[in-house]
Amino acid sequence: MQASQAPKSTPRLIFKGSPQSMIKPTRARQGVAPSVAASNAQRLRPPQRFAPTMKSAPKQAPDSNSRGPADSSLRVLLRAGKERSLQRRHPWLYAGAISDEGLKLIDRLPSGHPVQVCAASGQFLAWACGSPHSSIRLRVWSFDQQRPPDARLIDERIAQAFARRQSLLAQSNARRMVFGEADGLPGLIVDLYDQQAVVQVLSAGADYFRPAIVEAIKAQGIAAIYERSDAAGAKREGLSGGQSVLLGAEPAPLIEIREHGLRFLVDVRHGHKTGFYIDQRDNRALLADLIKGVNAARVLNCFCYTGGFSLAAWGAGAAEVISIDSSEVALQQAREQQNLNGFEASRGRWWEANVFEALAGLQREGERFDLIVLDPPKFAPSTQHVDRAARAYKEINLKALTLLRPGGYMLSFSCSGAISLDLFQKILAGAVI
Repeated sequence: MQASQAPKSTPRLIFKGSPQSMIKPTRARQGVAPSVAASNAQRLRPPQRFAPTMKSAPKQAPDSNSRGPADSSLRVLLRAGKERSLQRRHPWLYAGAISDEGLKLIDRLPSGHPVQVCAASGQFLAWACGSPHSSIRLRVWSFDQQRPPDARLIDERIAQAFARRQSLLAQSNARRMVFGEADGLPGLIVDLYDQQAVVQVLSAGADYFRPAIVEAIKAQGIAAIYERSDAAGAKREGLSGGQSVLLGAEPAPLIEIREHGLRFLVDVRHGHKTGFYIDQRDNRALLADLIKGVNAARVLNCFCYTGGFSLAAWGAGAAEVISIDSSEVALQQAREQQNLNGFEASRGRWWEANVFEALAGLQREGERFDLIVLDPPKFAPSTQHVDRAARAYKEINLKALTLLRPGGYMLSFSCSGAISLDLFQKILAGAVI
């Protein structure tokens, strides 16, 4: 996949993540211009701008399945002129947009309790759930005054989310079934690994409606639900987070899934995120297409984790794949997957090392590769770390580019929400030029 035609002697740089945003940048200076297909590997979610102000412990809420209709008398008024974001259907409201009386009401209610949100004039705008411990004090669950958040609404939206993603079964039996705000379920993530559901409860509202959420997932024929709410976002929301079985038995140590004809092993209890980088499915397919298209024999996979891109490379016919990660535990699981798929040990190397140091060593040895993958961890956990992260991204890409053969491809990713697509593009352009 190329954004523009380049001479055969020119390396191609693909910095890509979410397939929804493909950008064709202008050609760089003559003689060094790569073909660039750009999109940041940021997840499709609103920007992380949490600045929690911790108060007392969250108040206990009653079982959401035993509640009656939402109380329409609980109304939070916004400050004058602060209704515009809701009129544009943005699902978040920060403390500064809410009247003093509205903030006091949110603080008095159990964390996550639904309220009506109204303009300063009293006009209804939305139903939202309050979060007294986050700067995002309200998250919208419904813009319809007649459809307040309750068990019935949650059941309907989870059913719709599952239905719209059934087509993904042809590619993989691992898929994200619920995408939080995108599905009208703020702060709720549901991933499915074969028949094992893994949920992340990352908002006060989702925590408030936890019993209804479990019942709605169960209604989709799922008999096993495991919670992985150990993400930092849960703590910023004032939630206890943690991991637990919500339905069924304890998950198996490793769950086998399939993707594009390959077999993977997922550790939903200890693995990154909910156990697997489902969001890289299309990019693993892209890598396979590139290898087949240019007959890439030698591949370098940096920050390989459990070897998703490595397996995709072998499956596409790569003769040799060198995979680097600092975690021996992840590399051991990667070796198991290599054996599971029947790929010979002689076709690759699993290398436990610091990637920055390993790249420098490969450069000294004069190594060259047809295709390189750079998928580092989050270099910028917040906006305060952007400058440092930008330097790290530039350094790692500079090191990797020196190892790329003429005409080769490099896939470079960023999962740092604080690094915008525009900034990431500029960082990589600086590394190339």
